[in-house]
Order: sequence, then structure tokens, then C-alpha cells
Amino acid sequence: MKTLAQLRLLLAAALACLSFAAQAQLSIEITGAGASRFPVVIPVFENEGSLPRGVSDVVRADLERSGLFSLVDIGPLPLPESQVPDLGSLRNRGADAALSATVVPQPDGRYEVRFRLFDTQKQTELGALALRMSPAQNRITGHRIADFVYEKLTGLPGYFATRIAYVVKTGPRYELQIADADGMNAQAALVSREPIISPAWSPDGARLAYVSFEAKKPIIYVHTLATGQRQVVANFKGSNSAPAWSPDGQQLSVVLTKDGLSQLYVLNADGSGVRRLASSSGIDTEPAWSPDGQWIYFTSDRGGSPQIYRIPTGGGAAQRVTFDGVYNVTPRPSADGKLLAFITRNNGRFQVAVQDLATRQTTILTDSARDESPSFAPNGRMILYASDAGGRGVLAAVSSDGRVKQRLSVQAADVREPAWGPIQKQ
Repeated sequence: MKTLAQLRLLLAAALACLSFAAQAQLSIEITGAGASRFPVVIPVFENEGSLPRGVSDVVRADLERSGLFSLVDIGPLPLPESQVPDLGSLRNRGADAALSATVVPQPDGRYEVRFRLFDTQKQTELGALALRMSPAQNRITGHRIADFVYEKLTGLPGYFATRIAYVVKTGPRYELQIADADGMNAQAALVSREPIISPAWSPDGARLAYVSFEAKKPIIYVHTLATGQRQVVANFKGSNSAPAWSPDGQQLSVVLTKDGLSQLYVLNADGSGVRRLASSSGIDTEPAWSPDGQWIYFTSDRGGSPQIYRIPTGGGAAQRVTFDGVYNVTPRPSADGKLLAFITRNNGRFQVAVQDLATRQTTILTDSARDESPSFAPNGRMILYASDAGGRGVLAAVSSDGRVKQRLSVQAADVREPAWGPIQKQ
């Protein structure tokens, strides 16, 4: 009887987890698109019916969600990869580019998706590729094909095959979730009844650093996602917060109060080699490394109001970066080092802004009132951030030019602390 009761409890717990996982999937709503979108044909793939789940629909959804492409419908007929399609006819139907693709079953039970991309205006082929996949890999394969199309047509790397991390709060329960960039395949990396904040991806996408309050105080952990192994890297007296990875993944910048006020420190990724980066009479916090590893951007009130500064990673004099407005926080540089995203207070509202670091020109991208935690997509095109809708936390995304807008939400839950993961090597 005791064993049966335990089994029932385990089954109930498993069903509850499945129910929560279904609810925790991010749904994405497009609220704004680019002024002009690139018309492209993404047909049903030849022999796609041999797959248990489709691939072409994932490609179409990715490209449409980006706000940069419009889909030209040519009906249910495929464009076989082995043939050059009638590019003139496709151009006359309004398409500037077209994908041809074929699914080929392999002897080992896997599949190969062969595809080619064409420019209908110039009547030329832009590139071709073949991807091997298992039957369960339809979504990641679709994302990689969408990345291929995106890069060929925009000149920028795609971001559809990346992942995002975020924290979901439902009642007293906190979950650090990892999902695909489209919000699907959400999995919990950590579940706790205490807050989880500040997730930060390692440059190789294999680890997350974050702050957990599970020991009733803020402690920084490094979490290896493949194994679930966790390591405490900062548990000093007082607060340990705001971890940020160096570009080589060897170090973390953190904020500690072990010597008084919140100050910047650098330590090795295993927690060793702690050194103080700066000394300030104010509060220094929210560090972020420049892509070249030469600077650490951070927020400080050393000048009287919260502003963004930067300091050499080897230490030295801090330089002020933001001068517009009296409240600018949470600096996050783009991967190419050209833009800096941050939160600015504008007429009492907290909004996402970007500064061109070469010209110092600042542009406010959002029209909401309670934005926080900006995080660039690895190609610098989109910025993921947390906001507020209907009294609960949601995630949103905006393009770096402010034209494309999306909202990502989880039913009946608060979603906060987003972090966009890197492009991973295939």
C-alpha cells in the first residue's frame, strides 16, 4: 500500500510538471513589423510528408516573426531541390527570393533536408546546403534553415537556432527556464521557492551563471546545462550579484558587498582569483563586458544619479558613457560593439534605449512604462527585455531600429530576467 501511494504521488507530481511545462511555453505576438519586408517563397518541402512533424512551417514562422519578411503563397506544390524553379514566374507573383527543398530518407532512419535559395530578380542561386536530422529534430532543423535564408538575404547571421533563458514565477514557485528563441521547447533548469535572478549565458552557450536565494541570501552559481551540475562561485559576506561573462568564458565580473557598498569585482569562472576592479564612494553595479574584452560597462551613482560608465578590465579610471537624462541603467553592448542597449527614464517611464557608441546618439525604442533587463540577440538585430502587461511580467522584443516589436508571455505567470543565448557551433 505504501509503495502504491508513493507511485500515485509520483504520477501526480509528473502530471503537474507536464501541466506546468505546457503552461510555461512562451507565446509570441507580433505587434509591429518593418516598414518594408522582403517577399520570399518558402514552399512545402518535397517528400516532407515522410516526416512525423513538418519543417517548412517552422521556417515560415521564424521568418515571418522576424518582421523582415513577407511570405508569398504558391499553394501546396513543392519546389524540388533537384530542379531550378521557374524563377521568372515566381518573380511575377511578387517573390524576390525562393527556397527549394527536398527531404530524403536515409538508411539509418534519419533524414537529409537538401535546399537551395534563389534570387528571382537576378535569376541566380544564392546558396545551397544539406542538413541531417532525426525525426525529432524538425524544429532545430527548421530554425537552421531559417538562419540560412536570413543570412543570405540580410547579410547578418540568423538567430532562430539560439536559445533564451528567463525566470517564470507562478505563485510561490520560481523556475529558471531555457527555451528556443521562438519560445518553444521550454525546459526548467532550476526550480525553487526562492527568487532566481540575473541569468547570464557563457559565450559557448554551455553554462549559465545566475543568482539564487535558495540559501536565504544571494549567491552566484555557475550551472552546466548538459549535466545539471552547479558550482558556487561567489558566496561572500553580504550580497553576491549581477554575474557577467568575459568574452572568452574564463572570467566573470560580479558585484559584491563584502567590503561595504556594492562594488565591481572580477573572478575566474571557478570562483578563484577574486580581485576588486574599482573603488567608488557610490554604488557600482550591473557589469557587462565589451565584445573585445577591453572594457566593462556598468551602472553607477557616483556622479549623483544613476548613469552608465565603463572601466578597463585591468582596472583604471572610469569613463562616463551616458549623458542624456538623469537615469540610465543596465548597459548591454551588442556583439559587434557598435551599440549599447540600456534602460532610460523618460517622462517617468522606464524604456529601452540604444546608443550608437561612435556618435553617442541615443534612440528610445519602446513606448512602454516598466521595461528592464535588455538583452541583445547575438546578431544585434533584436533586443529581448522584460516589461509589464496587465499587472504581470511579460517578455518583449524590439529591433535595434525600433520598427519590429514582439510580445512573449506565459499564461497566468510572471516572466522576468531574460537573457538571449549565443549562436552555438553546429
